[in-house]
Amino acid sequence: MVGELPSWWPGAFPSESIRLGLDLQGGIHLVLEVDSDKAVANQVDFLSQQLKRELRDEEIATRDWTVDGDTGFSFDLVSRSKRDRVDSVIADRYGNVEAAATNDGRRLSYRFIQPEVDNIKQLAVDQALETIRNRVDEFGVNEPTIQRTGKDGILIQLPGVQDPERAKTLIGRTAQLEFLLVADQPGKAGEKILSGFEVDPLTGGRYDVQYNLEPEVIMTGEVISDARHRPGQLGDSPYVLITLNGHGASIFERVTRESVGRQLAIVLDGKVQSAPVIRERIGGGVASITGNFTLDEARDLAIVLRAGALPAPVTIAEERTVGPSLGRDSIVNGTRSFMLGGVMVILFMMVYYRFSGFLADLSLVLNVLILLGVLAGFEATLTLPGIAGIVLTLGMAVDANVLINERVREELRQGQPPRAALDAGYSRALPAILDSNLTTFLAGLILFQFGSGPIKGFALTLCVGIGSTIFSAVFASRVFHDLTIVRSNNRSLSI
Repeated sequence: MVGELPSWWPGAFPSESIRLGLDLQGGIHLVLEVDSDKAVANQVDFLSQQLKRELRDEEIATRDWTVDGDTGFSFDLVSRSKRDRVDSVIADRYGNVEAAATNDGRRLSYRFIQPEVDNIKQLAVDQALETIRNRVDEFGVNEPTIQRTGKDGILIQLPGVQDPERAKTLIGRTAQLEFLLVADQPGKAGEKILSGFEVDPLTGGRYDVQYNLEPEVIMTGEVISDARHRPGQLGDSPYVLITLNGHGASIFERVTRESVGRQLAIVLDGKVQSAPVIRERIGGGVASITGNFTLDEARDLAIVLRAGALPAPVTIAEERTVGPSLGRDSIVNGTRSFMLGGVMVILFMMVYYRFSGFLADLSLVLNVLILLGVLAGFEATLTLPGIAGIVLTLGMAVDANVLINERVREELRQGQPPRAALDAGYSRALPAILDSNLTTFLAGLILFQFGSGPIKGFALTLCVGIGSTIFSAVFASRVFHDLTIVRSNNRSLSI
């Protein structure tokens, strides 16, 4: 209906519309579970690599580094005499690790203390929540619901998404980016062997390749300050242009200067995306990721690189797809039932209470307009439970008008003149109206505070509706009645 408004309307009046929820316009509902144990394992790997470098700087020779379970690592000391020095380094710089019981003097084992393990798991879910929120914002979804559920779960509702598979791929992609040099002499200890592909320059065909990579990670996706997708030129596939921050640009320039003639592998989620040969020193902190992408794939990759990597893989624990046709059917059926019920109520009020019934109908229409206007003004999302809240509110509004009219009738039967009957009727009906509406309003506040998703939508429409009901039934209908009394010179009241 907003699109049918005259051109002068937006300049004179607000033109916000009520947003439709997942159940009304279709979309996807996901519950993701974060593999927090993997996040701990990643931190163990990172810590062991960092400690390895620091011990090397301290001229402490080590070998045979291994990861023990999910929380620990171990290594051999070449010289037992360095044991005290290692303990000193650990005690001074790593208060979050402790020696494991298996330390025997030469083979040293360490592990995270339990509070640190719990902290890493907590941060992994929080960081995953923030990363997914950034990705969804970049994807351009209106009114998404993204919130934590349970210990490791994340609830995601994306109304209006027409391509659920693409959205799931975008959200669930770990996007851990690493830069590693391809080993110039394959077969060294510690090499990583990862798969990738190359494109034949003559035929354009794509074939799988195994890369032997040096174990040391030169830099990760954390040094990326921006990523943009770009269309390929002269028939090439689209690619992603990444801009590194100052630290990353410095590392990238040093590595390209020292490794001219070697291949630099760009690894995304454990797969080599490209491994170009370094022809010369590259300054400026700009690099590109090629990979025979489609334009959408390049765009989505740029989004996940800008939003950052997930700290741990996520799995889909629950998935529901709501088709837009189901939402349209719900809207059509809801509109029909609302119109049918509304017409019956309006006719009943006019027949039973005559002109006062007509005034009650006016206040009821005003109530609906106020309610919808407030919802639009707050950019609220309307769902099926929200519609139920509106219907419940209108029922309470009709009940309030019936209370008022019945009290006024009683006063007229006792011989009171019209104005006095109105004063007494409204005064007697007000406590009952306030009692029933305020208790329901408090229940709605509690639902809004502790509920989530559709329950919040129901509570919001209920609370807003109660406010508009009290205003329209107690204040607006009284104004209508007073105007009627004035026009009749206090001689009659049709009720």
